[in-house]
Amino acid sequence: MLLRLAIRDFAIVDRLELEFRAGFTALTGETGAGKSIMIDALALALGERTDATVVRSGGERADITAEFAIEDNVALIAWLREQDLEGDPGQLVLRRIVERGGRSRGLVNGHAATLAQLREAGEALVDIHGQHAHQSLLRADAQRQIVDAQGGLSALAAEVAEAHRAWRRFLQARMQHEKNAQVLVAEREQLLWQVEELSRIAPVPGEWEAVQAEQSRLAHAASLIEGANAAVDTLSESENAASVVLSAAASRLRGLVGFDAALEEMIALLEGAESQISEAVSRLRQYAERVDLDPRRLKDLDARVDALHGAGRKFRVRPESLPDALATATARLAVIDQATDLAAVEREEEEARRRYRDLSRALTAGRLKAATKLAKEVTAAMKELAMPGARFDIALRPLPDGSAGGDEQVEFLVAANPGSPTQPLARVASGGELSRISLSIQVICSKAAAVGTLIFDEVDSGIGGGVAEIVGQKLRALGERRQVLCVTHLGQVAAQATEQWSVSKQSGDGQVKSVVEVLDRKSRIEEIARMIGGLEITAATRRHATELLKVR
Repeated sequence: MLLRLAIRDFAIVDRLELEFRAGFTALTGETGAGKSIMIDALALALGERTDATVVRSGGERADITAEFAIEDNVALIAWLREQDLEGDPGQLVLRRIVERGGRSRGLVNGHAATLAQLREAGEALVDIHGQHAHQSLLRADAQRQIVDAQGGLSALAAEVAEAHRAWRRFLQARMQHEKNAQVLVAEREQLLWQVEELSRIAPVPGEWEAVQAEQSRLAHAASLIEGANAAVDTLSESENAASVVLSAAASRLRGLVGFDAALEEMIALLEGAESQISEAVSRLRQYAERVDLDPRRLKDLDARVDALHGAGRKFRVRPESLPDALATATARLAVIDQATDLAAVEREEEEARRRYRDLSRALTAGRLKAATKLAKEVTAAMKELAMPGARFDIALRPLPDGSAGGDEQVEFLVAANPGSPTQPLARVASGGELSRISLSIQVICSKAAAVGTLIFDEVDSGIGGGVAEIVGQKLRALGERRQVLCVTHLGQVAAQATEQWSVSKQSGDGQVKSVVEVLDRKSRIEEIARMIGGLEITAATRRHATELLKVR
């Protein structure tokens, strides 16, 4: 629901802030007062295209902000989350700024947004019906959704859409398979050779590093043993071994410690060195005993290193990456084997096609019933709205190849006069007729439709008297379920509104600006009297206006 509309420097509006309520609100005033300007401003916030001419004379930029309550619009809330355009919970703020130089900017909840994003959000919020049409009823997908909603077919339609997408995926997979069959066969042969070669070598993760390390030890085993034994001799076995020298030094100092206690610290250090040398000698002896002189093992390791290194060169990878290369080739081979199974692909495609056809046939049957019922109801409603010879019909045009929307295109058709052929709703010439047809459809479909705010401009074009009162009654009934705003010139329509605003022009400082006033009951009587009586308001027109307000 629209909560607030703030307009600044737009057309003849300098500053205007409007707060909206639920129900049916009538916007009245003399011709040229600027009633439609508010609708044009809202359309701009909803992503309508524009140019710099909308900026008020003397202003730097036109700035329009529209605030909506969206706590019940689950789909829109999810869309905002997906687009990273979330704001305060349960609220949505759309803003449009048009600079004097022609530059335009859009914002959704304070986030920079494209016009496409503004329009997508707007289509979930507002339908504007009239000559300045920004309305979903002219879109083929919206017409299809209305029929599906009226027939309780929305869930089935979603299944059909998903089934069609699945069918198309398998169809494309089969076509791609046929197109790339020769390429895949050649690739498969190459992969088979790679897998056989690598499997014969059987590289193991971490093997390259382990083999290199062991080969290095065995290749230098003699030097390692000789070095370890020499170190043992130097530290412990020779006549002037380090352990003998340290022991003698420590013994000499112990004999002197009685003369100076400070020597105790140095003695402790020497004793620690003796202990560390002893531990090193023990470990060196163990190491020398552990090192293996195994020429046969060394020969095997040399051969393994050569094999891994050669395979790396052949397949253009580092030796340590050979296990990954084998795994990748094996996985790709499995994918190709599955992809080259044409029979399996064809079976999956046929199964998906059959599922789509079964679901789409059920959807078509449901649409035929829903379309017939809806066409009768809308035709009856149109006759009540001064279109006695009008006829409304819904065509289901077959689509031989089907679509995500089903096996047919849904199209609303209208014949405005008796005996004339029906034609698409989008081609209806009269804005007033289009508004009344839209009103008929919206009143009937209001329970199923998702858009929360409806705006009707010139809905009363070409009608009067009792028909105008019926139009007002229908708008009031629609306002019980949805928020309805209507620009009207007829007192019979305005009298049915739950709230009435008067739009007028005022001159000052060499400029003209629009002013909006929310009318109380007394003011409403005067305004409705003006609407039904013209410039001269008499006691009779006031009584008539009072009676119109009492009727509702």
